[in-house]
Amino acid sequence: MSLLAHVRRVVATEEARPGAAAVVRAVRGPGAVDVRVDSPVDGGVAATVPTSTDVVLGLRRGRDQVADAVADIAGTSAPLRHLWADPDVTDVLVNGPREVWVDRGGGLERAAAPGPDGLGDVRALATRLAAAAGQRLDDAAPIADGRLPDGTRLHAVLSPVAADGACLSLRRHRASAVDLTHWRASGGFADQGEQVLRALVQARANLLVSGSTGSGKTTLLGALLALAAPTERLVCIEEVRELEPAHPHVVHLQSRAANVQGAGAISLADLVRAAMRMRPDRLVLGECRGAEVREVLMALNTGHDGGMATVHANTATDVPARLVALGSLAGLSAETVAAQAVSAFDAVIHVQRVPGARVVAQIGVLTRVDGQLVGEVAMQRRRVGLDDPGDAGRAGADLEPGPGWDRLARRLERGAP
Repeated sequence: MSLLAHVRRVVATEEARPGAAAVVRAVRGPGAVDVRVDSPVDGGVAATVPTSTDVVLGLRRGRDQVADAVADIAGTSAPLRHLWADPDVTDVLVNGPREVWVDRGGGLERAAAPGPDGLGDVRALATRLAAAAGQRLDDAAPIADGRLPDGTRLHAVLSPVAADGACLSLRRHRASAVDLTHWRASGGFADQGEQVLRALVQARANLLVSGSTGSGKTTLLGALLALAAPTERLVCIEEVRELEPAHPHVVHLQSRAANVQGAGAISLADLVRAAMRMRPDRLVLGECRGAEVREVLMALNTGHDGGMATVHANTATDVPARLVALGSLAGLSAETVAAQAVSAFDAVIHVQRVPGARVVAQIGVLTRVDGQLVGEVAMQRRRVGLDDPGDAGRAGADLEPGPGWDRLARRLERGAP
């Protein structure tokens, strides 16, 4: 057995989160004396416990093999290798050993049957990928969420939590950021929509991007951040790093789960508080999904303009209910959330999927009615919900003013603070 294989096996079976300490234990612990590693000194083969120099050089020699295995994604699973080689594939979803779905940008479609032997040992594949992402995945921790070294987003669930067998969700990392020009070319909006989006960023408006899973929230957020002035400092906070805006000054902060002893957790709320002390010109939260909404509202109400975040919601007018629900997790009343949110967010940009495209469907504003938070549509895409693939790129699919347009226009007229 090679040193690299030995380290992989030991680290993958450890209960602790993989890291430098785990590698040291693997090469110094029981069984290491049987590991064969090429000697960097005399070109021979050493059959003893390697020195620290041997370990470093041996792992460096195996680095290309590790990179190939990760880039290949599926290891020994030929059907997944074939799918991942398709540059149009953005997502691969594995439901047990015999069912695979892919997304090529136009919605999910079932892939061809993987053959009589299926995909092989999906559990072993999931465990191997989780280890590559620095995450623990075993019976005691059957759910893992992480980012592979090549940028691929990984989510894995083992049985019996996944009743039909281990499940994998892989989302490809885009090598280059998608800008507003790309959004427009793919039918996301036309002249009016692009002008308003650019004006909102230039005016340093605080923006909340809403939408369902896979609607393009993070992609649009990255495109908007790319419009920020190059002299600005962006601090991006995420559970798993996905934002890669085309901007020269970006600081990435990533939350951390507790270890097996229940210690060491770093929450999104912790990171928001830390980011406020890092002199951000724009504070960015990849996804607002819990009690961290309190810190975000406080930050955006204390002079941190130009901030951005995303949230799950069905429409722009559903965002108030979502914010109130998240606020309750932080112990905030509906009235408190309403008062804070109206002054914190200048606009809500709602994205959704239509056949063949991801589009900006609505731009809304938040206001209060009788003390309650409500959303008002300032701009809406024509014929939303009635799109066909040929309609996605037409000027008729652009945004047109709605009831809340005057409020949004006033914010644009004020410009940057």
